Formats: sequence, C-alpha cells, structure tokens
Amino acid sequence: MMTSLVLTVIGPDKPGLVELLSQTIADNGGNWLESGMSRLAGKFAGILVVTVPAEGVEALEQALAGLQDKGLRVTAERSDEAGDSAALQPIRLDLVGHDKPGIVREISQALAARHINVERLRTELTSGSMSGEELFKAEASLMAPADLDLGELQQALEDIASDLMVDITLN
Repeated sequence: MMTSLVLTVIGPDKPGLVELLSQTIADNGGNWLESGMSRLAGKFAGILVVTVPAEGVEALEQALAGLQDKGLRVTAERSDEAGDSAALQPIRLDLVGHDKPGIVREISQALAARHINVERLRTELTSGSMSGEELFKAEASLMAPADLDLGELQQALEDIASDLMVDITLN
C-alpha cells in the first residue's frame, strides 16, 4: 500500500536543492507527484506531494529530517486526500488594484465568508506604468460551492477597494 505525504521545504536559496530533495525521495522509494516551488526573499520554499510504500514512510521521514544539516528544513504530513468535492466548482480569480495594508486579509475574509477554499494563491507587487505607484496583483485557483452567486462575489471583492479590478472565471 502506498502512503501520500505532503512535504513543505524551506532553506537558503542555492543551486542543487531540488536535486538534493528529489534524490533523497528517490533513494527512499518515494515518487514525486506534484509540487509548487519558488524563490522569495533569498529563500527557496516549496510544497510537494510524494508517495512512498507504507513500510518506507519512517525511513523517508528520517532521511528528509537529515537534510536540515544541509540547510533544507523539510516537514512531512501524511495525507489521506479524502473529501467530497462533488458540490464544489473550480473558479479562477484575477485581481489588480493599488496596494494597501490588509488587502490579502480582506480578500481572504470575503472568500471564507462564502465557504470558498483557496487551492492556489500567487500575489505580487508591481510598479504602475503611469503613476509609479505599487499595484497589487493576485491570481487564485479556488473551489467554491456550486450554488455560489458569482456576481455577488465579484461585487464583494470590488467593494474592498474602489480601484480593484476583479475577473472571475469558471474553470
């Protein structure tokens, strides 16, 4: 029987970290399924899902813990991937507006109040081409209740800031 593990990794960014991680997983009978990784503020961070035979879980967890000596901190959580997504619909959300303190908190509150789950979120600040002011951009993959009123969600998000442009797409 295979066991799924969700791994989070973080360490100082340097060449070879993905190779080190993938080699450790392979050496311990694991299979790398999916991941998201990024370099932010001089750090390398990521999340990934691996499977490993049930009898090899402890050995893999110990080997991953040993990567701390090489500057890579890894945590592992077992996953059963259970859940009923039949009553949910996938939504893509794109936002652009002037940055302000608390904008991610306000957006996440609006989503949580409507029982919307954030599956992926990417945010960035960019310079506005004309004004030079910082623009906040967000791209999100969401899972929302099938009966969600998309127009009401769009209005709630646009109410967060007068200049916030919201694009909601059913996937």
